[in-house]
Amino acid sequence: MSIQSEPISEEEEEEEEEEEEEIEFEQPAQNPPAPLDELFDISTTVDPSYIISLIRKLLPPAMNATTTQGSNDIILENKCDDMDDDGSNDHEKNVSPLVGDDCWEEYGCVLWDLATSRTHAEFMVQNLILEVILATLTVSQSPRITEISLGIIGNLACHEVSQKQIATVKGLVEIIVDQLFVDDTPCLCEEFRLLTSCLQGSEGVKWAHALQPENILSSVLWIIENTLNSQLIEKSVGLMLAISESEDEVRTLILPQLVKLGLPSILTNLLVFEISKIEGDERSPERYSVLDTILRAIEALTVVDGCSQELCSSQKLFNLLGTLIKLTDKIEVATSCVTAAVLIANLLTASEDLILEINEDLDFLHGLLDIIPFASDDMEARNALWDIISRLLAQFQQGKMNSIILYKYISILASRIDIIEEELLDHQLTSSDKDQTGSERNLRIRTAALKRIDFIASQWLTLKGQVSPTDAYMVNERDLDRLKDCCRKYS
Repeated sequence: MSIQSEPISEEEEEEEEEEEEEIEFEQPAQNPPAPLDELFDISTTVDPSYIISLIRKLLPPAMNATTTQGSNDIILENKCDDMDDDGSNDHEKNVSPLVGDDCWEEYGCVLWDLATSRTHAEFMVQNLILEVILATLTVSQSPRITEISLGIIGNLACHEVSQKQIATVKGLVEIIVDQLFVDDTPCLCEEFRLLTSCLQGSEGVKWAHALQPENILSSVLWIIENTLNSQLIEKSVGLMLAISESEDEVRTLILPQLVKLGLPSILTNLLVFEISKIEGDERSPERYSVLDTILRAIEALTVVDGCSQELCSSQKLFNLLGTLIKLTDKIEVATSCVTAAVLIANLLTASEDLILEINEDLDFLHGLLDIIPFASDDMEARNALWDIISRLLAQFQQGKMNSIILYKYISILASRIDIIEEELLDHQLTSSDKDQTGSERNLRIRTAALKRIDFIASQWLTLKGQVSPTDAYMVNERDLDRLKDCCRKYS
């Protein structure tokens, strides 16, 4: 038997509606919105309170109100307490604020990823992630935790605002630099990545002062010289490159001492090792970027006053670069070959006698011409190639080359007419940009080379009856005519 419900009066209905409205009004108290604080005024799909909860999970056990590193620690504890009072996030309720290494790694890796975003990075810094990591690095004995800590800061350092804040946290710069003495490859990779970013930032001078002590620089060079890990070689040499390319004040503080401690010879020895891998049957794609970083670091040193003398006078380095130029299979290491050509041009400018080492090296000329297509997007490299060619051909005008060598040179140049013609056309189109800096110098270098090619081609025509052609070096008359026409058209 069904129970009949009693009719509800209008007054009761109004009371029920008022109660429902009151419930709806009170609902936000259980799940309050983010506080009206500028720290939370960010556009993100990640709940800001969740980020704060993650930062709190990284607090080391020793970091509390009675045993603190400083006032910032108490501020963070108070901020976390406020989050608890608001009951703002379920993530906060599920995990204790002080966690073991495994959980620390999990939460740290999430923050590591989040730090790639500028918005998240700035929010994390505002909410004392740097102070937490400082405390962590102070007490942690775990290489993995150290790696993650450095990785987080390394990502923060990729953003201008958060990078600047790193240098303002008392003691953080010093403890980061101390990680250079950690015997762990992943940690050191993150360390060098972080230092490279910070040295190139607005606070680079402060970092340079922290790195300046001889024991620290000696440790850096020891790592570069002794590690066999390709990633660590690339990161550590990348730091040397960053120092060489930094602003004058940073470079002056560190580079002379690095040179004094043997940086040029260390880089040269690294180049020996990498080229031996390229020449042999042990080519590995992961080593190509290592080779290029080493070459760029050497190139940067050759143009720094006071640091270039040892490298520019190095016969060993010159021969190594020649080996790269003469590689028959260049595609995989094309970028490195282009850098090698720029380096050779720098060395020839500093030491003219080095030209005698390659003036009869036909494989060198052959390799040099084959590099031209790979340098099409790099005006500096193109000028370097033309400069080397011009220096080589100057030997003929000075009467230092015999007719047999002349014949072989012409054979190689004529056989590469397609490459030369395409380069000259592209060079003309690029040079039509009136705003391009150094265009007059570029034109002067190219014109000098073309006039010398035309000179030896004309010389060859008067002497060709005196030289017997060989199967290895044949001159196609049609190609020779095209070569002469190009030289006269573009010079």
